[in-house]
Amino acid sequence: MGSFLRRVKTASGATAVQIVHKRGRVVLGIDHVGFARDPAELALLLEAADARLHAGQQLLPLDESSSGGRPVGKPVVEATASLIVWETLAKVYADLRFDRLADQAFKALVLARIIEPTSKADTVRVLAELGVSGPSRVTFMRCLKRVIERDYRGVIAAACYTHAVRGGGLALVLYDLTTLHFETDVEDRLRKVGMSKERRVDPQVTVGLLTTASGFPLEVHLFEGNKGETTTLIPVLTGFARRHQVPELVVVADAGMLSAANLLALEQAGFSFIVGSKTTSAATDLADHFQQHGNAFRDSQIIEATRSMGTGSSARERRVVYQYLFKRSQHDRRAINKMIERAEAVAAGTRALKKDRFVQVSGATKGVDWALVERARYLSGLKGYVTNLHIDAMDGADVITAYHELYQVERSFRMAKSDLAARPMFHRIRDSIDAHLTVVFAALAVSREAQDRTGVSIKKIIQTLRPLRSATITLGAQQITAPPRIPAEAQAILNDLAQGGH
Repeated sequence: MGSFLRRVKTASGATAVQIVHKRGRVVLGIDHVGFARDPAELALLLEAADARLHAGQQLLPLDESSSGGRPVGKPVVEATASLIVWETLAKVYADLRFDRLADQAFKALVLARIIEPTSKADTVRVLAELGVSGPSRVTFMRCLKRVIERDYRGVIAAACYTHAVRGGGLALVLYDLTTLHFETDVEDRLRKVGMSKERRVDPQVTVGLLTTASGFPLEVHLFEGNKGETTTLIPVLTGFARRHQVPELVVVADAGMLSAANLLALEQAGFSFIVGSKTTSAATDLADHFQQHGNAFRDSQIIEATRSMGTGSSARERRVVYQYLFKRSQHDRRAINKMIERAEAVAAGTRALKKDRFVQVSGATKGVDWALVERARYLSGLKGYVTNLHIDAMDGADVITAYHELYQVERSFRMAKSDLAARPMFHRIRDSIDAHLTVVFAALAVSREAQDRTGVSIKKIIQTLRPLRSATITLGAQQITAPPRIPAEAQAILNDLAQGGH
């Protein structure tokens, strides 16, 4: 009897890795190892299959005499399943108390999205390849209606908040916006053309994400595509504080919130804030320093100033914290040089005029605004932060550290948009988009919790655990489930995930 590895392309585009057992030209059995969707997964599967083959774990020699094609008195592999990755994620899901929804279809949608994000209809195929029994496509569609009717997002948000404060209060939250576009030219009440970092002109929706300082999601909100951060932050925060009766809260947001009216509204609502400041304001805020020292700064030097914002009874003196970093200065100067090249290309007529910095237009003449270039170079390396926190409550260094945690929201957004494929490309009406984002919200919470426990990206966790397939084996009248051999790297991840649930 001989055994060999075989790779087979499936209808879904995945590659099935199998161990085929033959005696002469007769195939005695096929041991299914798993499905691979990319070269990394395929390499892992082939390595696992090769180890199993050479470790003598292939099927035992089978008698040619059998009943109905089933060998008599010999063990037979009936099926294999990726139970480890599924059960591990299901444990995190339960630890977050999402099981209180008591909806197996929703749970399947969430966990399948983490393992392989795809359409609701194609989720049936993902579950089949995992070897996990799951609902039909029709059941999934009905589940999405329940998500809205029973306010699943509110239940998940409450569970996330409880999880976030289990070790103490919540003193600081991060807030940011992103956009999800649709490949259509038609706008409606929700999907509208708005500001886009990619400068897209497709209709889009705006998604607001509120997280802890570590990036663990607390709430997700859906807004019209032309909504900006300034019109979403106050209602999101006031609603959050009211629901959870949070007496004091520091919110960190980017420079998009920086206006006298917005900051006053935050303050009047009872919030402390740390927001980014545009570098161009440094020329005025640090006028005394520039007069005495020019633009000479020590690396990592922190300078505090005050800025008068607002008029009349709304006028306030705001605390501004600046920091100079040599590394940031080098980065800023490289960026300035690239922008000069673009401006020169516009002036030479070899580049179309867009929203390029340093371009000066006078009538039909285009040139480089060298005064603006010199001003940018003069201020390179500086970054400012505006806050209403007193220095006794948080010094300049802590203000800067808190603001830098804002990248955690950006990481969560990147996870949602890439690893979890958040863009609701198959949805059109608001309820469907809301239900889709609720699935993504829950998947993001499970993913961030898994990453926090292990220190490993969710992508790496899935790539490591998914190829580990348990086998259902029939021997006579008995049926047993045989677990796979678990490599050291996978065992370390499993240990971390288990300990994090205690």
